[in-house]
Amino acid sequence: MPVSNNARPHTLVCATHPPDRKMSPMTSLHDHLTLPNGQVLPNRIMKAALSEGLADKRNAPGPRLEQLYRTWSKGGYGLIITGNVMVDRDQLGEPGNVVIEDDRDLALLTRWAATTKDAGIPIWVQLNHPGRQANPLALGHTPVAPSPIPLALPGAAKPRELTSAQIEDIIERFATAAEVCEAAGFAGVQVHGAHGYLINQFLSPLSNRRDDQWGGDADRRMRFVLEIVRRVRARVSPHFAVSVKLNSADFQRGGFTETESRAVVAALAEEGLDLIEVSGGNYESPAMTGVSVASTRAREAYFLEYARTVRGLVGDTPLAVTGGFRSRDAMADAVTEGECDVVGIGRPAVTTPDAADVILTGRAEAVVAHQMRYGMRRVLGKIADLKTLDGVLDLNWHADQLHRLGAGLEPDLRRGRLATTVSMVRRNGRTSFGRKRGA
Repeated sequence: MPVSNNARPHTLVCATHPPDRKMSPMTSLHDHLTLPNGQVLPNRIMKAALSEGLADKRNAPGPRLEQLYRTWSKGGYGLIITGNVMVDRDQLGEPGNVVIEDDRDLALLTRWAATTKDAGIPIWVQLNHPGRQANPLALGHTPVAPSPIPLALPGAAKPRELTSAQIEDIIERFATAAEVCEAAGFAGVQVHGAHGYLINQFLSPLSNRRDDQWGGDADRRMRFVLEIVRRVRARVSPHFAVSVKLNSADFQRGGFTETESRAVVAALAEEGLDLIEVSGGNYESPAMTGVSVASTRAREAYFLEYARTVRGLVGDTPLAVTGGFRSRDAMADAVTEGECDVVGIGRPAVTTPDAADVILTGRAEAVVAHQMRYGMRRVLGKIADLKTLDGVLDLNWHADQLHRLGAGLEPDLRRGRLATTVSMVRRNGRTSFGRKRGA
């Protein structure tokens, strides 16, 4: 496969808004956005990554993923990002992950990439490595991590510490996967650096106790993500989008802080990225599931307050915020006031696949976020962390709906706790109650 060395310089000019200045108050959700690489998003609403778990037994995409993304292609989004695509088939986040290690599935990936072309919507692949969050049911191998520190969850396996050679191999895997994605016709990739996965593990002092070139201080902890971005950018064409999803913080004492996150954002902005998406939390402290961060939830965007603090650091790099957006007014205000360039919709896009169109056309003032909870605090609260159990249940309820969409069916909003619990145990085995899925 040919390799492109046409990396873009770090100093970029974005036609949509100048650096260090809020966007025009006339900017609206309907407006297109020209990214630094010249790619144009038709509007400002993004279908954020959601882990689908719909790959076949070979971890290749197939008809169910094609059906799901054809459905989303009719939803009016300005950008669609796929869920967890792994770069190593020996290290999976869950059963049903798509894996891209080489071009063996190029024809199938090409079909997947084509699902949004008729609608004129760019589709990017989210690339990921689970690190210590690898799912044992899908694994068959010991998970790996920057340091041999297991998740603080019941039954979590102790990971094997990565060697420097293995770290270099993983960096190369991200670059190879990005190159294959471009060959397949995808418009870009998003490197997943949030939610406690491997890149986030390198960034956090709780999970990275190394004292070499990959850890020991904040600068060395961020080297892993910077090297991945540089390697990816060097291997794809200048017009192929490269982005990163990053935590605002881990919301854990001694973990990855907002101050450290802002430093990483500033460093990433120097690398010629086309978009930075802000999210937050991890499987031990899951802000991304909406079980915390109440102060920002009141403004319908868990991480919007953080986004305001980094706006001046990103320069020309567009900023996306995902988490909590439900009403049209909140989305419009975030863009109009220049707090972010793009708003991401996650779970509402599962039960309302055309959520962007609903908002943009004014068919409704808000999209509904369905939540599934066990609601048995007196019983379950004595034997388990109820927030963890509720987060697991809710994410798996949405996974069931994704599987229905992949089968060409409508979402089943009446699906209950028992049916959801049974299906998640079938998918994830004994680890169902000890970890949460996400993208």
